[in-house]
Amino acid sequence: MSAAVNPLTVGTAGHVDHGKSALVSALTGAGTDRLPEERARGMTITLGYAALPLPGGGVLSMIDVPGHERLVRVMVSGASGIDMFLLVIAADDGVMPQTVEHLRVLRALEIGSGVVAVTKSDLADPAPTVREAGALLPGTPIAVCSTRTMEGVADVAAALERVAGGVRSRAGDRSCVLHVDRVFSIRGAGTVVTGTLWSGSVARGERLQLLPSGRAVRVRGVQVHDSAVERAAAGQRVAVNLTGVRREEVARGDVLASHDSTLRAAHILDAALELDGPRPQRERVQVHHGTRESAGRLVLLGDDCWQMRLERPLLAAAGDRLVVRSISPPDTIGGGVVLDPHARRHGPSAGVLERLGRMRRGEQLTELQAGEGQRPRAATSSAGRPVAGTARPEPQGRDAPLSAGALALEERLRGAGARPPSEAELGDAAAHLPELRAAGRAVRVGRSMYAHVDAVEQVGARVRELIVAGGSITLAELRDELGVSRRHAQALLEHLDAARVTLRLADDSRVLRGSRADPGAP
Repeated sequence: MSAAVNPLTVGTAGHVDHGKSALVSALTGAGTDRLPEERARGMTITLGYAALPLPGGGVLSMIDVPGHERLVRVMVSGASGIDMFLLVIAADDGVMPQTVEHLRVLRALEIGSGVVAVTKSDLADPAPTVREAGALLPGTPIAVCSTRTMEGVADVAAALERVAGGVRSRAGDRSCVLHVDRVFSIRGAGTVVTGTLWSGSVARGERLQLLPSGRAVRVRGVQVHDSAVERAAAGQRVAVNLTGVRREEVARGDVLASHDSTLRAAHILDAALELDGPRPQRERVQVHHGTRESAGRLVLLGDDCWQMRLERPLLAAAGDRLVVRSISPPDTIGGGVVLDPHARRHGPSAGVLERLGRMRRGEQLTELQAGEGQRPRAATSSAGRPVAGTARPEPQGRDAPLSAGALALEERLRGAGARPPSEAELGDAAAHLPELRAAGRAVRVGRSMYAHVDAVEQVGARVRELIVAGGSITLAELRDELGVSRRHAQALLEHLDAARVTLRLADDSRVLRGSRADPGAP
């Protein structure tokens, strides 16, 4: 990597058929449409990757995203890890709907550096489109080109190099965080995950953890642009060969992280959002973070602060960016920044806004301050016993105070989400299961697995939605929907059967108990 350019990733953006993949191919010499159906249809469906050699000797990682309106969610997952953009607008079409929506995604992610490429200059006068692009993105470099004649392609590369020179690298930031966007296995090598390295670095021989499961893994090998390296730095596309985990135990949306990482799965986040149009108070929306997405509801806390109550957990850190999209009609309505990635369920109050304001300013809060505006908890000693003079009237049920060990176990079960650990996997921590179950915060699923009650409720809600939409659900469908193993999906479905939420039919599919599809319903 040239010293003139930091390790950076550039992502394409723009409307379908405006020539993004053709331009990436012209710049890099590599085709990014790897699926047969992509090549047959001439349309990008999944994320594509390539290395872009720059005129000065440096190299950028490139992500090519689909431009079709039905694939914006794929575009968001690709854009979430980029450092700069290449917005492609065809001269014969000009600015189109996905041009505008992709720009909204980039703004939500605070990706402000990039280049506009006006393509297909051999088919139409590019001047009107150049003026449109200038009005849309004032101050952004614009290069005119044609991938058929190759005229101007070198100008695009030169513009990208100039912009990259002024973009700060994330290579020295924090510990390793890689949001997985692809998983596959290679004969003789084992499990391989790929993604854009968000922060830190990853090195051969290093021991990391895979979240949300917390499984310990070791890095067998690292590649950048198909070349083996000893260590890869943030800002690059990376392929990591892992030992200690099977292919079916990893899914898109998982995170590879250092053992000192504070990341953990959470269904509730507090965030500062900028939203277009009417505020979607308590309406279901789609929230995108990293390579994960989840439906959920937004609750206004005051000013621009919102609580996100999600149906699938995200793995976010304070300061991470989010994208929010409406579900019907599907459209990007804004985004923002995570303030509290592990919030408790609460409503609006002056204390909540004060606490979030402090978090936004980067102030370190004590546990007591962090809980302001949320459910009060008695102060405890290091042994988990209430400190004299701080005890409050003891609530019952799910509000009952827990020992320190039980609280730690609760957080572990929350983080596991739809992948409930077995009693054996919990080890010594399993001793606190009776306390959690008595408080109504943990339930047994399957023969010996334990899940947080919120995770089971989230799965139940998602199963109901899928059955209402499709009439029934199979074990394989739930496994793929949740991105979990067959063992976990089966345990969760059997728990819902026992709870009389679902009914198992002769073909092993499930329907809602009491629905028209239930043979025993009146």
